[in-house]
Amino acid sequence: MSGETNLKILISEMEPILNKGEYVFSTIKNCDHIPREITICEIKESEGVTLVLSKEHADKYGLSYDYVAAWITLNIHSSLDAVGLTAAFSSKLGNSNISCNVIAGYYHDHIFVDVKDKEKAMSSLLAMTNQKI
Repeated sequence: MSGETNLKILISEMEPILNKGEYVFSTIKNCDHIPREITICEIKESEGVTLVLSKEHADKYGLSYDYVAAWITLNIHSSLDAVGLTAAFSSKLGNSNISCNVIAGYYHDHIFVDVKDKEKAMSSLLAMTNQKI
């Protein structure tokens, strides 16, 4: 199954889930000493490798970071070629003055928001599921 593409269904059934813990983005040149099972994801950039992982693991491995985030998963299998979902929730969060960093997995969209905004972000996302579009 390739996932849902209907925007109305995606929004009404997105079921945001707040994952436990605090998460960080850390950039390093060489990640060979970092066990892959502790990373949520890795993004290779020309400047280095950005790792997303728990704050606890970053601290354990002495990794630096500037941003501590909460991790929200949209619990609907959204298609990678669905149009409008990211724009819809990022606009809603932006209108609430909440920045978001989005990572799309094959099955779900994952939103990282500043840890201080996690409850406000969850309220905004839950409100979207009840809107008529």
